[in-house]
Amino acid sequence: MAQQVKIGLALSGGGVKGVAHIGVLKALEEHNIYPDCIAGTSAGALVGALYAAGKSPDEIFSIFDKSVIFSFSNVSLSKPGIIDLEKFKTYFQQYFPEQTFSSLQRKLYVAATDLVKGRVKMFQSGNVVDAVLASSAFPLVFSPYKIDGKPYVDGGVVNNFPIEPLLEDCDYILGVFANPLKKVEPNHLSNSLRIMDRVYQIATRYASLQKLERCNHILLPQELEHYGTFEMKKAKEIYNLGYTETLKHIATISNEIEALKSSQRT
Repeated sequence: MAQQVKIGLALSGGGVKGVAHIGVLKALEEHNIYPDCIAGTSAGALVGALYAAGKSPDEIFSIFDKSVIFSFSNVSLSKPGIIDLEKFKTYFQQYFPEQTFSSLQRKLYVAATDLVKGRVKMFQSGNVVDAVLASSAFPLVFSPYKIDGKPYVDGGVVNNFPIEPLLEDCDYILGVFANPLKKVEPNHLSNSLRIMDRVYQIATRYASLQKLERCNHILLPQELEHYGTFEMKKAKEIYNLGYTETLKHIATISNEIEALKSSQRT
């Protein structure tokens, strides 16, 4: 019997632009392509974790669409950052009944930044909700998220495209990079949020681009350059961009996977 081709999916961060990852999953499933392992940062970690927990792309989009992550009631009054991620733990726990990596249906790796040691922490065991929230703690917007007393922030600070754990574990790696760098005019950088967004895009882009060639196939929805990291109202448009971009590549992706299957049979 032919060996199964093990498919890995690397999902970048990108704030709301990470909703494009859900559209990617929808298109893949429609063509009977199901990733076995997922590695994600920030929004990519959350999408990947929900998918690894058995949620369908439609269910994942509904969760994002209903999220109140930027609600004023979640403003942090005693911690650094505008929004306290600790207040979201109960909200996300309902989607992970057992809350452990070992309970997931697919293998998952979550990248976060250890704020004290200044390096990446790749979570693959323990409490999955804690790991995802730590990975999503965008600096200054969200308070650092503590696990066992150690503060963590957004994984994109040091590894916005975490393909490394997939390289040894998978036969085929599909990467989805949701952070194209938009051309901007100087007058666009008119407030703190826009400046933080720009700095994040620049800092994460170049280290990530060096890793694209290590994927078997890469999806780079360039139209995402027109959306900001925090544009929650544009979630459906962003989802559709991920979906349509995948459909453009789906024949090639399918052929590449089939070629690997054939090579394993010979």
